[in-house]
Amino acid sequence: MKYLLIIISTSLLFSANISFSQKKKMADSVKNDKKGPMESSTFAGLSFRSIGPALTSGRIVDLAVNPDNTSEYYVAVASGGVWKTKNAGVTYTPVFDDQASFSIGCITLDPVNRNVVWVGTGENNNQRSVAYGDGVYKSLDGGKAGRIWD
Repeated sequence: MKYLLIIISTSLLFSANISFSQKKKMADSVKNDKKGPMESSTFAGLSFRSIGPALTSGRIVDLAVNPDNTSEYYVAVASGGVWKTKNAGVTYTPVFDDQASFSIGCITLDPVNRNVVWVGTGENNNQRSVAYGDGVYKSLDGGKAGRIWD
């Protein structure tokens, strides 16, 4: 019985000493840690959002960036029309939805007049969901939504 009490009291002292030293090490490491860029507060204002289709029909085939204002550009989608952003991709507006063709092969801006947008319909990358087009369209007003393209 005497040995049992000695063993129990020794183990209690030993475990208390280990526990204290571990807590001290943890406190020292927390004190020495500098706030890094990967803290949860860094990302607190962000949330997930849908930025477009992720299926076969959502393939990006071309971009046309306004060199005078790089925050403004057009995105041509293989089977999804033409989208325009004025704020570097934060939001997009569909600008080709009212046309007869939805399949896009290429897009470009006139090098002299940035409001003239040319869109070639018909996907040029043969995939399982390729769709044909019906010609080349031209917008004279920067592809304003709801306007008829010539």
